Amino acid sequence: MTISKESYQRKAALFGGTFIIIMALVSFFSYGFVHGNLVVQNDAIATFNNLMSSKNLFKAEIFGWLIILISDILVAWAFYIFLKPINNGLSLLGAFLRLTYASILGVAILNLLFVLLLTKNTDYLSLLKMAQIKAQMMLFLGAFDSIWSIGLIVFGGHLIIVGYLAFKSDSIPKFISILLLIASVGYIVINLFKTFLPQFDGVIFILNIVFSIPMIAGELCFGIWLLLKGGKVRTFE
Repeated sequence: MTISKESYQRKAALFGGTFIIIMALVSFFSYGFVHGNLVVQNDAIATFNNLMSSKNLFKAEIFGWLIILISDILVAWAFYIFLKPINNGLSLLGAFLRLTYASILGVAILNLLFVLLLTKNTDYLSLLKMAQIKAQMMLFLGAFDSIWSIGLIVFGGHLIIVGYLAFKSDSIPKFISILLLIASVGYIVINLFKTFLPQFDGVIFILNIVFSIPMIAGELCFGIWLLLKGGKVRTFE
């Protein structure tokens, strides 16, 4: 008994949708809650104190990023399988871009591991050495943000392809494809500014406000749709 193309796509849709939801939840915890509360921009002393008093929470953040990394790799495969019937070449390119993003994210996560290593055995260090460690810690945290921003530019390119293929699909709602395309522009523009024009922090703030909803809702709505309807065989009376 052979597996129909529809059932194979349904499995890919369930797989992709599940891991998109997982990524959304873990991202809220690791970046929105933990990272946002522990890391104080341009304040090495406050950041160091937060990390020293919440080592286990910071470890949980790093573990969350690893879950996100693995989920991104699995979603790249699921999206390729699901979107391949629309356009095999573009679907493959989209998967490649997401895997490239995942690789860059992996490099960014290494910087968080370096920060974790710096929090060990600091009880008997001199004031000078402590100042150096705090400076190194902020350097690695800044590297995490910068490298991840570069990755998110690539991720925006991935979403352009996914949004285009979703728009070409007869089954995916058009509002989802539009959200994905708007989100792709947001990821690219915002992170281009963060990477190359960080001095325009006012512009970056406004862009974050403008694109925040589609950036959050785009892939999340697609993931929910994949879980509920993606790849289902349509029957006709």
